[in-house]
Order: sequence, then C-alpha cells, then structure tokens
Amino acid sequence: MKRFLESELILHEDGSIYHLGLKPEEISNLIFTVGDPERVPKVSRYFDELNMVRSKREFLTHGGRIGTKPVTVLSTGMGTDNIDIVFHELDALVNVDFETRIEKDQLSSLCIIRLGTTGLIQEEDAIDTLLVSEFAIDGSGLAPWYPHTYSVAERKWIESIASRFPELANPGCFGVNGDLIEQFSTVFSPVVTYTSSGFYHPQGRTLRIQGHETDFLDRLSGIGVGGRKISNIEMETAGMYGLGRLLGHRVLSLNAALANRRTGSFSSDPERTIESMILKALEISENL
Repeated sequence: MKRFLESELILHEDGSIYHLGLKPEEISNLIFTVGDPERVPKVSRYFDELNMVRSKREFLTHGGRIGTKPVTVLSTGMGTDNIDIVFHELDALVNVDFETRIEKDQLSSLCIIRLGTTGLIQEEDAIDTLLVSEFAIDGSGLAPWYPHTYSVAERKWIESIASRFPELANPGCFGVNGDLIEQFSTVFSPVVTYTSSGFYHPQGRTLRIQGHETDFLDRLSGIGVGGRKISNIEMETAGMYGLGRLLGHRVLSLNAALANRRTGSFSSDPERTIESMILKALEISENL
C-alpha cells in the first residue's frame, strides 16, 4: 500500500490536518459547507447540541447533533481552489490512517451539502428562490487537473458550452447523486449551474477594469440542452461535484438566489432567504 509522504499529507503535531485543523474524530458523516465563516453559527444555532468549535485560517468548524444525528458545519471560503483543499482534507480525515499514512482498507463515504448563495442569469427567474444544482458546469479550470469521465448528458453540456466559449480549456460537467436530489427537489428547484473562476469579470461584472468579455452573460444564458438552460452562476458547485465523485462521497449543492444578473435586482431581505434555505435543508437532512 502507498504511504503518503509528510510533504503530501501534512499534519500538525497534535494530529490535526494542515489547513482545516481538524482531527479524524472531530467530523461527522453529514457535513454542511458554507463559504462565509460568519454563516457557520447561523447553521449551528439550530443544532440540538453544539459540542465542538474549531477555527483555522478561513475554516471555521462547528460540530454537534440534530436529534440523535451527528452533524458538522464547515466554512470553505470562496472558489474551487478552496474546495480542492477542503475535499481532499475531509476525505483524508475519514479514509487515511494518520498513524501509518496509508489508505484504510474500509473506505467511508461522507454526505456533504453546500448551503450557498447564487445569482440568476435568466431574466424571467425570480430572486429569493431556493435552488438545487442537478448539473454543474465547471468554468473554474479545476476539472482538467483530474481524470474525469462523463455521462452522455454531461457531454452534451460540455459540447454546448465549449462551442460558445472556445477559450475555456476542457470545461467539465457533473450531474448530482440521484437519491439526494430526489429528497431535496420537493422544496428546492432543480437547475443547471455554472461554476466560475471568480466573482467579478469571470461572472460578467465590470467595475473599474474592462475585461475581454463584453457579452459574457448573453452567451452563457443562451446555452441550452434538451430545452433546458443554465439558470445560475456561482463559484464552488462543480468543484464539489467533480471531486466528490472521484473520492466516493455524496454531494449536493443548495443555493439561495439573491440576485438576478439580467434585471440587475438584488434581494431586499437576503438574510431571510438564507435562513429559509438553512431551515429547509436541516429539516430534510434529518431523514438522510
């Protein structure tokens, strides 16, 4: 069996993993992720018990239980670069023996659910709606680094976006675990999501710098497969779906739609929409 070298799997003296600052016994099989550390207590305040708090860099982790179910909420920071760190380290916490630095014989599968925010790119879609990503298209540049294989449906989306954005190098597309989306789609609307490499010009925003793209949202919102179009844009989902698939974890991305980029509108009460997403997600998760 391969032993992971000290430079590849970096551990602190107390046995915690390098970036997250967590030990194997400090996470549960059900993990909620949020981008903003300040959103972590907005989730954990609904736990029936809070029994663990850890903070390292931008990664704030609260552990506890809902009823008898152990649960963890963790801030990831923004972007698929952070997702790359978080998913590898969460996987190592459950699937690598830290004493021997060798992969365990019996592997564990985590259930990881994102509680995020997003912007809509179809003019007719309403802000303050709750979304679940059925497909996630990777425009962040993470996908080409890993050996992904794609379904027929995923390849259709890849071909469609590549034809409209030839400057994207090997965009990926990832569908979600079927059993998870079935449970959440009764409350959250299934959508096709685009994951961007940044917040400003990579999402078509222009402040003081005029970038190369002048019609990004027009081109992106016009892409469709089988009568469906891309509904929203954010910065983490495709990275989560792609790495989750390779590592054997069940992953789902939920989003509160706070903005409509085509109409220029923003939620008048974003905190209420985010709280609604959290409450509904926790309620459904009790039965996972």
